[in-house]
Amino acid sequence: MSAVDTHGEPVSLTSLAVAGGCAAKYAAGRLEELLGGLVPADAEDLLVGLDPADDAAVYRLDDERALVFTVDFFPPIVDDPADFGAIAATNALNDVFAMGGVPLVALSVAAFPEELATDLVAAVFSGADEQVRAAGAILAGGHTIRDTEPKYGLAVVGTVHPDGIWVKSGAQPGDAVFLTKPLGTGLVLATKGDLSEAARWMTTLNDRAAAVLRPFSPHAVTDVTGFGLLGHAHETASRSGVRLRLQASALPALDGALEAARDGVRTGGDPRNRDFAGAHVESDGVPEESLALAYDAQTAGGLLVTLPAEKALSLEAEFERAGLFLARVGSVEEGAGVLLEP
Repeated sequence: MSAVDTHGEPVSLTSLAVAGGCAAKYAAGRLEELLGGLVPADAEDLLVGLDPADDAAVYRLDDERALVFTVDFFPPIVDDPADFGAIAATNALNDVFAMGGVPLVALSVAAFPEELATDLVAAVFSGADEQVRAAGAILAGGHTIRDTEPKYGLAVVGTVHPDGIWVKSGAQPGDAVFLTKPLGTGLVLATKGDLSEAARWMTTLNDRAAAVLRPFSPHAVTDVTGFGLLGHAHETASRSGVRLRLQASALPALDGALEAARDGVRTGGDPRNRDFAGAHVESDGVPEESLALAYDAQTAGGLLVTLPAEKALSLEAEFERAGLFLARVGSVEEGAGVLLEP
């Protein structure tokens, strides 16, 4: 669908955005500093809040049920309005899957210039609604304001068993480390070339991967988004009190991502992610294009998973049986920080 304004003039959605997708995230280091001054609520039923923060908040209702809450929105990362809505919705819904939960209901969080044609904005909502339905949830309303820069996303509520919550702080020495999607969405989108493969992955919900993973009781899970693989790996390592050893040669990449990195393509999220995680990452001998891939801000990325190494072969077999992508990219050991080996 072509984007037009109320006068029928062609409009490029991405031209209206300063930064698109999860690359628009507030810098991780500044965010930690900002939230560091907030005192977590003293409530025993708040199972996951700000201490430590995770992909979503979790509040226990009773011994069998807990609610998962998340909100995520960003400026356009593609020009097609339906794709933009679907990608933004996927990114928000995936936070619930990253906590081991299942989404129930979602509300739109939207901001659009009044000059945009109504059918364009409607297409964004429609693309999001289709993804919410695919996730088994309901888009039940929302809030829309006027803004010169378009933004869209969702607030999502889901459920999880209190004993089945996945957190990023549980990695243990001896674990294997996996990714459930290839990396490089930011790099590929920045090339302005063929975006079909990137769009397909960014509209792939993590629900099926989470369903296959659930019986394996993973130790740590997070989804890889705006802080890049190394930013999220750093969070997992620091909050778990372990070291993540990753192999650069094993990192899966979207077609064209490494080539773009070799050509010097970078997004605005790259320097912010290096500022956040760089001091905690050892990467001697790793080619710069692999580093760029590992620091690249992802939108609606896959799950970063750690679980006991003795379960690794069975997990790989189950993912293959389900026709799902899975890449083993490293291991967990005693220590601190992240080691990225060539």
